[in-house]
Amino acid sequence: MAAEPDLRAARGRVAEHGLLPYLLLAGTVLFWGTSFAATKSAYTDLAPMTVVWLRMIVASLVFLPVWRMLPRPVRRPGDRRVLALSLAFIPCAYFALEGFAIQYTTSSQAGVIAATAPLMVAAGAWLVLRERLSVRTVVGILVSMAGVGVLALGGVAGETAPNPLLGNLLEVGAMAGAAGSTITIRHLAGRYDPWFLTGLQMATGALFFAPLALASGPIAWGEVAFGTWAAVAYLGIFPSLVGFGLYNSALRLLPANRAATSLNLIPAVAVLTGWLALGESLSWVQLVACAAIVAAVVWAGTARASGNEVAVAAPARGTRR
Repeated sequence: MAAEPDLRAARGRVAEHGLLPYLLLAGTVLFWGTSFAATKSAYTDLAPMTVVWLRMIVASLVFLPVWRMLPRPVRRPGDRRVLALSLAFIPCAYFALEGFAIQYTTSSQAGVIAATAPLMVAAGAWLVLRERLSVRTVVGILVSMAGVGVLALGGVAGETAPNPLLGNLLEVGAMAGAAGSTITIRHLAGRYDPWFLTGLQMATGALFFAPLALASGPIAWGEVAFGTWAAVAYLGIFPSLVGFGLYNSALRLLPANRAATSLNLIPAVAVLTGWLALGESLSWVQLVACAAIVAAVVWAGTARASGNEVAVAAPARGTRR
């Protein structure tokens, strides 16, 4: 029964803030959509885990001057476990999986798979939060997963995608991590400043990925091109720090499912950026799969607007006390 007041409060916040949450999400989509091509570009001279570590370092250094200016969180019992789980999802699992994914597949394909994140959030809310799913959402999940399978299997190895099947599967795992982070962050967003959470994510990433970067081998600092450093700086400041800050801020104003639905637009930005910046292309089979993924996600995202949808109850988790 506690979910009803939370839902009413969320609706009140949406009405109060108007377009602000959607402007925050628009910035998120722009920065995250362009991150795939920037990451691919940085891999020209640097190993994947080195790129991830450096972008976390850049983000942490840029954020450091404002750390003390942020309001302290209002802590409650159990917050540490939720926060630790959230940080395990992002940055640890998400960036580790995506870091290797973009090494093996194209930035365009990885960006399209990012469209599955909203449906993974819906599925996670069904399993963890016992929220009800509409039949439309269930169908959308199944169709999008089928599209991801076609996209992964239809990938052709090439210079920019040496192992697209592996890369696409790793990106699916990264999106599962992103969904887990969205659900856990939503529990904390009302009492923890969104930029505090973002800075904590970046600082955790700087520590977690340091040994992985060292294991990747020494950096030939003098041989790294200026364009690579520019890509790393962009990744650290905009997709990492600003992008996650905007998204965490939007989670404070919108329900998790509605905030995650905005990620539907990331594939369009990723495919366009990959085509313009890297000259990437997709086969007609993969284009069909991309269209199916985006259509399924958008169609499932409109389920709440329909009053005729039949809901699917979440599995019971024992008797409440």
